[in-house]
Amino acid sequence: MKSLPDTALAALGRLFSCGPPRRFLGLFSGVFMRVFAIADLHLAFVTPKPMTVFGAQWAGHPQAIFEQWRSIVRADDLVLLPGDLSWAMRLPDAVTDLAPVAELPGTKVLLRGNHDYWWPTISRLRSALPAGMFAVQNDALRFGEVGQGNIVVCGTRGWITPASEAFGPDDTKIYAREAERLRLSLQAARKLADDTTQTLLMLHYPPTGPQFAATAFTELIDEYRPDQVLYGHLHGLPLERSLQSWNGIPTHLVAADVLRFKPKLIVG
Repeated sequence: MKSLPDTALAALGRLFSCGPPRRFLGLFSGVFMRVFAIADLHLAFVTPKPMTVFGAQWAGHPQAIFEQWRSIVRADDLVLLPGDLSWAMRLPDAVTDLAPVAELPGTKVLLRGNHDYWWPTISRLRSALPAGMFAVQNDALRFGEVGQGNIVVCGTRGWITPASEAFGPDDTKIYAREAERLRLSLQAARKLADDTTQTLLMLHYPPTGPQFAATAFTELIDEYRPDQVLYGHLHGLPLERSLQSWNGIPTHLVAADVLRFKPKLIVG
């Protein structure tokens, strides 16, 4: 694995010496970062699962993602990964699946998806992730130096909503829990923000219900007003039919197949 610059290693050392990190400052010595996003990597190097059952466009998709990633992402960029990262069932196998991603340019921020069964407690996950790879859960992360183009990242997985036909009694508790997790994350983001900050909200599920109906998630988006919202989960949906704005907030579907396996530029 490639080593980080000495300045980044020193910054990480200071941060991790204070316990599980919530705030990340000075990782890039004031260089303004571009931000990319791509969800639904569905990596399966350890637990083979051919994605071509979901369509021929998935043939060789990891290589397609990696090649296009290398062609556009620089070392000082930030790449957001909103869920469904690995088909693994255990954390060590997921870390193996994610190792090639860790080697790619940029700092990566992970969010849990509905198929990330390997996802453990956040403290255990953070201790297992390689350098330059972070995760969000019930909190927020800040990248960049104070006053110089800060990026604050927050988010939660989300869930199907009460207006969905598939919503059942077992979903009520999960839906409420995910809404509370989103509130905690947005509160943490607000505390980290300043006048130069852009707050980016990651969800795995879309924030709306069927026909773009309002949900507990959109109520929180209206309350906290993040600068942009990113989500994945929906496959095979033409971009023009996806949710692209919520009450004036740019909203991006970044599922890998929808993006043709090329990370999307969000800030830059």
